[in-house]
Amino acid sequence: MLSLIFACAAWAAPGDTLHVGSKRFTESYILGEVLTQTAAPYAKAEHLQGLGNTAIVLAALQAGRIDVYPEYLGTIDLEILKHAQAAPLEQIRRELAPMGLGVAVPLGFNNTYALAMRGGPDGLHKLSELAAAPKLRLGLSHEFIGRADGWPGLAKLYGLPQRPEGLDHGIAYEALMQRQVDVIDIYSTDAKIRQYGLRVLDDDRAYFPRYDAVLLYRLDAAARFPAAWKAITQLEGRISAADMIAMNASAEIDGQNFAHVARDWLAAHKPLAAAGAASATTAQSTAPAQVRDGLMAKIFDKSLWTLTRQHVTLVLFAVVMACLIGVPLGVLAAFFPRLRQVVLAATGVLQTVPSLALLALLIPLLGTIGTVPALVALLVYALLPIVRNTCTGLLQVPAGLRLAALALGLRPFQRLVHIELPLALPVILAGVKTAAVMSVGTATIAAFIGAGGYGERITIGLALNDNDMLLAGAIPAAVLALLTQGAFELLERLASRAPSQGM
Repeated sequence: MLSLIFACAAWAAPGDTLHVGSKRFTESYILGEVLTQTAAPYAKAEHLQGLGNTAIVLAALQAGRIDVYPEYLGTIDLEILKHAQAAPLEQIRRELAPMGLGVAVPLGFNNTYALAMRGGPDGLHKLSELAAAPKLRLGLSHEFIGRADGWPGLAKLYGLPQRPEGLDHGIAYEALMQRQVDVIDIYSTDAKIRQYGLRVLDDDRAYFPRYDAVLLYRLDAAARFPAAWKAITQLEGRISAADMIAMNASAEIDGQNFAHVARDWLAAHKPLAAAGAASATTAQSTAPAQVRDGLMAKIFDKSLWTLTRQHVTLVLFAVVMACLIGVPLGVLAAFFPRLRQVVLAATGVLQTVPSLALLALLIPLLGTIGTVPALVALLVYALLPIVRNTCTGLLQVPAGLRLAALALGLRPFQRLVHIELPLALPVILAGVKTAAVMSVGTATIAAFIGAGGYGERITIGLALNDNDMLLAGAIPAAVLALLTQGAFELLERLASRAPSQGM
């Protein structure tokens, strides 16, 4: 079964493609597009966007699912290599080399962490002043709360007594302005700092290191894609902090899609004109403004068919595999009472594992991201209703019919195939229907690890706090769930008629 899943994943990820990854926030999406569009004239390139946090994207890089992604030197130094203090670049390269990885192409800007509050004449100005304000509510991104170079070290250095709440970075600014929290973590190149007039607290004890934007890549990528890699290296030192802030603003404030933002910047910064090019702030201001797409335009854009195909494929394969495993388990549970509670309890426990936690466990276990762990996770969640309904349907077969079949000399397997399973079919189909409808909704998490589907729009909507984009992912998923339910209800009616017609 796993070999079939891995075969599907291999088909989906051809080796002649340069795969660019990105994390799940605006700047990473944009830089991923810049890399992809830079490489595209020289090699087939694909952007696997919004894969998740550092751990997930790093796992994808080490597994060969992606070849390169934009990262920050401070993150590599302190979070990936676990250094207690900043290390020289050459040392970082030496320690990455045994992992088959390298760091190169400093892009030209520093995007450090900081904490920010609402602006105004009063209030705090330094991080050290937070220690005397224990009642302030901190809403910090989940990754920042867990990172070694994030909240734990910051709280220890400054003696901060607050207990932060986990908050997605995409909605943090709105939560701050609506006074649901008082302090949030930010990136220094975030466009909304200026838009909302926030006060960035001074890091008066110099806790945060430099986070110079660089590329973390597989060492074999340069040899496999020499022309594309040469083009990518020409980006070195080309993106200033002002450029990056302007690009972030184009996406988060003006509503432009990531590909359009990257294309505009590349058009304004030709390689040969790099030395004399104007900053992106000036260049993009002369470009024609893009009208923000409405909900219907976002639903029916050119990606709809691709996302639908990915979503349906994930659900279909997961449910079919769940049936191949779940129906035999249900039969065992029905005919062997000692196994019944064990089987039902085991599938029930698997159902309770949080989806993101399950994905995080599967990635290192399977050594890859994308289709394989997504299919395994969906398979796990689809098992319980199929196993339970198969067992229940078989137990509901009248004892008189079993005795009649026994009197006719039918063997156990013949009784199962010709009498018991056909009679239990409506109940089994009801379980498969439940599993399929649940899988349509659960499959949206696949986008968090690069498996595609409608969840891609949802992750982008979260990153941009764009309700229309969230709905553009949620509405097709809901429609697909309704269509799935309708199709199974039709099958249930046909199955319920079949035994009566036969009699």
